[in-house]
Formats: sequence, structure tokens, C-alpha cells
Amino acid sequence: MTHLWVRAEQRPNEERVGLTPEGAAALIRAGLHVTVEQSSVRAIDISGYEQAGCDIVAENLWPEAPADAIIFGLKELPEDGTPLRHRHIMFGHAFKGQPAGQILLQRFKAGGGTLYDLEYLVDEAGRRVAAFGYWAGYAGAALSLKAWAAQQSGGLIGRVHKYPGRAALLDDLARDLDGLARPRALVIGALGRVGTGASDLCQALGVAVTKWDIAETASGGPFPQVLEHEIFLNCILARPGCPVFVPASAKTDPRKLTVIGDIACDPTSDFSPIKVYDRATDWEAPALRVANDPPLDVMAIDNLPSLLPVESSEDYAAQLLPSLTALGDLDGGVWGRAKAEFDRHIGKI
Repeated sequence: MTHLWVRAEQRPNEERVGLTPEGAAALIRAGLHVTVEQSSVRAIDISGYEQAGCDIVAENLWPEAPADAIIFGLKELPEDGTPLRHRHIMFGHAFKGQPAGQILLQRFKAGGGTLYDLEYLVDEAGRRVAAFGYWAGYAGAALSLKAWAAQQSGGLIGRVHKYPGRAALLDDLARDLDGLARPRALVIGALGRVGTGASDLCQALGVAVTKWDIAETASGGPFPQVLEHEIFLNCILARPGCPVFVPASAKTDPRKLTVIGDIACDPTSDFSPIKVYDRATDWEAPALRVANDPPLDVMAIDNLPSLLPVESSEDYAAQLLPSLTALGDLDGGVWGRAKAEFDRHIGKI
């Protein structure tokens, strides 16, 4: 029997989960054994999983899980260097040359485990089967607008927090923008999930949006239009061949641009399209000031959907559930393709 073990998230400010109680009940009906760790922070209460028929175990017990269990989480594992012997489903951030990702792969190689990276679960046409993109775009645009509003009073955006839902987020942002003429935003990747979420948020607050996608970026650059907008929202993943949208010279070039929301957030990748910063930001310090006079702030939080943990969890879990139901066939379909990607990269270690 296939055993799925849903671990507690151990990263600060991470309350999302990739499986809802309703989804767990569906997996159990399909013949899977589902174990769920208790969590002090998960946005969805453990009682629902218990009622669904899951085994409930202590928080962070996954290293002691049976060898055949498939460990399912979303974000990073603790960076303690221990070998990883299990099969893991998570966002590994390990296949684009990221330094931390290389260390993660070394841990898998040492332990004999396998990474099924959620970013690389794709269908036959290469499209991702599940993504947090819409809510990443929505939250990322919101924080970028908050960063812009803070600039208008000479400040830098302060610590941010989760919201119980989108209505509370919109109310908070409307207060920040009260009395201010709206900026203009350029969204690249506007036709995708991330770009749609970013555009929807902007339009809900009366912010004019210039929407670019493949057609508008096919020339490969340069793209001086980016600097002519007050806010730039990057909604495409870094990958080979990705154009540079914000060169390092943007720090000193004449510009109206004062806020970059790097919603895709892959600053350590060799393929990052934004060259004015080199590290992610976080909830305590959401924006990094990279230039002054005029200011240029980069918002690059890499777990943006966690600002709306219930809505984003429910959306993502619904998209992923059909693939989880197929876990009994790890050699085929989305799982076989993900394993092939892992094998290709682990072979380089």
C-alpha cells in the first residue's frame, strides 16, 4: 500500500499545506495510507485530517517514518546536512544551479533518497499540473504596492503578516493607498497564473496595468519600457534563455521605476532576469533597497502565497490531488517525469 506522509512545515511563516482533509479522504478511498503530522502553525486544523481517517503523529517525526513512506511537504527541509533516505515531494529549488540546491542534492545522494520536485510535476506537454501561481501573483503585487506606498512617505515597507482572506488584504492595502495617486505597473508573464493574480490585485485597487507576455518580450531586449513604470512585477520563472528585464545599470539609469516585485523570486539562479539584487527578502524585511535618489526597492519573498494560507492551500491542493491519487505508479506519468529530472541532476553531483 502506498504510504503518503504529510510533514509539518518547519520554515518560519509557512502555514500552507498541499493536502486538505477532503483530499486526504479521497486518497484513503483510493487505497492510500495517509499519515499527517501535527503542526503548531498549519492553517488547516488537524481535526479535519483525523476525521478523514488519517493517522496523526507528532510534529517533525518524518525522519523516523518507515523507509517506504513518501514524505510530502512544500518548502525547505532543515539545513542540518543529514542524508535523506526517503522519497520526498517538495519544492527543492535544486535544478537551476542554486548553491543551496546543490547541497540538498548531495544529501539525497548520500542517503539514497529521491526528490520529486513539485515545480517539475508536468503533463505530457510540459505544463505544470499544480502551482501556487495565482496567489503568489496576488500577494506579490499587494506587497509591491505596499512598498510603493511606504516610499511615498519616505519610508521602507515594514514587517508583513498573514491575512485571513483576500478581503482583509484588500482592506489593508486600500488604507495604505488612501489619498495617493495610483502608480502604473508593468506585469511580465501577464497571461500565466502568476501574472493573472498580479493583474487582478492591481486592477482591484485601481492601478493601471501594462500586460506583457511572450509576444511583447520575444525580441529578447533590452526593454527600456520597464523603467518607465513605477512598479515592475516579474511573473515568469528563471530558465535558460530568459531575457534580462532589469539590468544592473538600472540602479543608475534615468527611471520612473521605484519598486520591483520579483514574484518568481530566483535571485541566485544564473538565469534570473533581474540583475540589481542577489538575495531573497523575507517577512521581517520584505523589501531590499538597492538604489537611492530615486529609491529602488526589490520585494522578493519566496513564499508569497503564505500571506493567504487557507485560500492558497485549498487552490493548490485541488490542482495536485489527481496526481497524488496516482502515486501508486511512481514510474509513469508526472512522477516518472519528475524522477527522470531528478536523476539527470543527481548524476552531475
